[in-house]
This record gives sequence, structure tokens and C-alpha cells, in this order.
Amino acid sequence: MHVLVTGGLGYLGHAVTRDLLAAGHRVTVLTRGGADAGHEAGAGLVEGDVRDRDRIRELVAAGRFDAMCHLAAVSRGRDSFADPLTYYDVNVTGTLNLLMALDAVRGSAPPARFVFASTDKVYGSRYAGALNEDLDLHPESPYATSKAAAERLVTAYAATGAIGAVTLRCFNIAGSAYGRTDTDTARIIPNVFRALTGEAPYVTLNGDGSAVRDFVHILDVAAAVRLSFAAAEAGGHRVYNIGSGVASSMAQVVATAEAVTGLPVAVRKAPPKPEPQVLTADNGRAVKELGWTPERSGLTELITDAWSTWPA
Repeated sequence: MHVLVTGGLGYLGHAVTRDLLAAGHRVTVLTRGGADAGHEAGAGLVEGDVRDRDRIRELVAAGRFDAMCHLAAVSRGRDSFADPLTYYDVNVTGTLNLLMALDAVRGSAPPARFVFASTDKVYGSRYAGALNEDLDLHPESPYATSKAAAERLVTAYAATGAIGAVTLRCFNIAGSAYGRTDTDTARIIPNVFRALTGEAPYVTLNGDGSAVRDFVHILDVAAAVRLSFAAAEAGGHRVYNIGSGVASSMAQVVATAEAVTGLPVAVRKAPPKPEPQVLTADNGRAVKELGWTPERSGLTELITDAWSTWPA
């Protein structure tokens, strides 16, 4: 199977590309950078921006792809309030352009398989406990709203029979894959590491750090992407939560990092935020229908892996 991976040079894209190559698939990575941006050996590389409709149509027509994995996105929820237009342009228009490019070659090959990476943020904060895929969506940021809109777009196009689609609502991706770790300071584990190494004076916890979230290993997410292609049937759109199903508090993240590294973490406590105390994934549908298991997503393994490749 020839797969186009958008955002294939990013944190998740790198892991997905390596996983697909290891499974024997042919992979082409789409990047906004140049051909000198560097990519995984064995994968093809093409340059283009998902917002450039003509370029995307040209690449898809030439590539004759059997499948697409759409990871390219802007994804910082807080930043999206200051720049909502960019978030809609990349996350919604970019998805539209890929689907229009597939529509332009419709009929010349069997319907493509389309896997779309979404986020648990589409559920919003009104729910608590284990979230399942049948809940109504209540996105609360331009980022989350753009992802929900892109999901609906995929649903509408898949219903025409032109593609078989799967959306993966990923929870908090963490860990390390093939020597690359997460350094995004919008997420807690990189911030804990920055406090450990002196790159930051402390890590901030809201209240007593008892808020619970779901962390999933990046290699488990990459495996879910690969398995999703088999589940993508023409005319259908399946949605799966990709999370460990394990509840880990912010205080546990700090304590585990201290245990793994043997170093103390300086903590600054901020006032509690009005947020759900517990948010985890009900991943039963993915386990049952995809045959997926979050094998590496225990908190200790996540943090150990992430720390082993931390740049500092």
C-alpha cells in the first residue's frame, strides 16, 4: 500500500512513518519544508502546504496513493484563541484540499483509505470520567472546533463512497519513538523535564495536582494508525478514541519523573482551575474493532522513554 503521510516529519508523523515502513508499506511524506528537511530512510519526500490547493491536487494526481494519513495541523489550543483564522485555514481548509484532490482522481483507482488524526479536545470539558465516542461534541477552542469541523467534513465525503475513513481522537500523546521525544512546552511532561534540567525554574500545577488525564505512548498511537487502514471501508467513517484508559494525575506525573530520574522537580502551585477532575479514554471500541492494545502506555514507561531522549 502506498501511503501519503501529511505532517510526516513531526513528532507523531515520524513515528507513523517508521511504523508503516516496518510493516512493509510504501510511504511518501508531505512537508512544508524543503527536500533538505530530512526524512526517514526508505520514505519518499514531497514538498507542499496543505493550504495550497493546486499543489496538493498535483501531488495527489502524480502519487497514485492507496491511502492517506492526515496528521498536518496546528494544535495548540491556547494559541488558537489569538489566531483562529490560521487554525481554521490549516486544519479545515487543509483537510478540504486533500479530499478535493482525492475527488479529482476519483474513479481512476479504488477508493482511498483515509486516516485522520483528531483530538480528545473535541469533547470539551462538560463531561468527566471515561469518554466514549458516542458523546456529543462540545469543542471549546478554535483549535478543537476546527478539528470537529474537519471530522464532519470527512464524514460527509466518506458517505459518498469516495473514501473509507477512520478518525482517531488521540488523548495526551507522550513518550519517545526512534530517538525523538516530545519537546512541546504546551504539555506537562516536557515542562517537568525542563524543571528537572534547570531550563525552567519550576513546573506549574493547578491546585494540588490531583486532576487526572490519560497519557498514551506515541508508538501505541502509530500502531493505531497502521491498524486503522484495514478498518477503513469505502462509504464509511469510523471514529476511535486512542488513549491508554489509565488515569494519571498531574502530581503522579511529577512523582514518576522524580522516581525515574532520581532528581527533584520544583513545583509551583497555581489556583485550581474550573476543569473536570477526571478525563480518560474509553478505548474499548478501538481495542475490539481495530485489535489495538496500548502496550507501552504505562506512566513509568512513558516517562522513562521520554527522558532517555530528552535533548538536555
